[in-house]
Amino acid sequence: MRVSIIIPVYYNEDNLRPLYIDIKEKFIDKIDYEYEIVMVNDGSKDKSYKVMQELAESDSNIKIISLSRNFGSHAAILCGLSNCSGDCAIVKAADLQEPTELMLDMIEKWKSGSNVVLAVREGREESKGQTFFANFYYKLVQKAALSNMPDKGFDVYLIDRKVITVLESLDEKNSALTGQILWSGFKTGIVYYTRKAREIGTSRWTLKKKIRLVSDTLFSFSTLPIRLLELVGVASFFIGILWAIFVLVSKLAGNIQISGFTTLFIFNLLSFGVTMISMGILGEYLWRTFDASRRRPPYIIEEGNHMEEDK
Repeated sequence: MRVSIIIPVYYNEDNLRPLYIDIKEKFIDKIDYEYEIVMVNDGSKDKSYKVMQELAESDSNIKIISLSRNFGSHAAILCGLSNCSGDCAIVKAADLQEPTELMLDMIEKWKSGSNVVLAVREGREESKGQTFFANFYYKLVQKAALSNMPDKGFDVYLIDRKVITVLESLDEKNSALTGQILWSGFKTGIVYYTRKAREIGTSRWTLKKKIRLVSDTLFSFSTLPIRLLELVGVASFFIGILWAIFVLVSKLAGNIQISGFTTLFIFNLLSFGVTMISMGILGEYLWRTFDASRRRPPYIIEEGNHMEEDK
């Protein structure tokens, strides 16, 4: 049996050596089966890849890949999954916020018959702002798109070779791997943990990336945006009819002496806003359709070790 550990790397030069030591002490030294660590440099401009090269020289079971630019963590993870050789793969972050020994519990769950094992957070040793956004996002996804999303979400997970093959065949653009895993519907096990506060380095998980994740998830796995658009259109239609009847009756009754400019201005402003929102939502769907039709690869590998033997 072989287990692959997939680690997307983005500006993590200070984390990588402590991460490897942690994995060796709490996982590698305690297992009696084969392993490999696949580190994918997602366009980092710091010394992350240099550190990855040094670690690969010290351990022949470490496979390193460097992408040509920053494609996003989901693309980097997909690259790692596509280039791993394990019977199952564990996706682990490089920031040391998840306990490494958790991987042992995940493998036991997998051995018991689960194709997917999710590491679900019981709590978070992070700021209230981070916790609020994360819980809001997962609750939104649960209600609007994927009902099987755990209440407090997950970032760390194990998938077996069957699920990896499915993810590669989906070939989706502007989507979320976590959503694809839940959508696929394989037998799923769960282990719980408390997410630690980050001690080394600074998170690159910006507000822009968070908003992008929300939009990718909703537009890829939910009809909520288009349904909201329909509801706004229907509501505007009936409000317009009621307003027209009110104005007509008031005019016939002589209650309107001079037509007001303010009412017309507000109506036009609201109509313009609804129209622009509608065009934006439709544009999101059209862009995703166009982007998928171009069939550009989700990532481009610039260099790495073990590449010749993988081909």
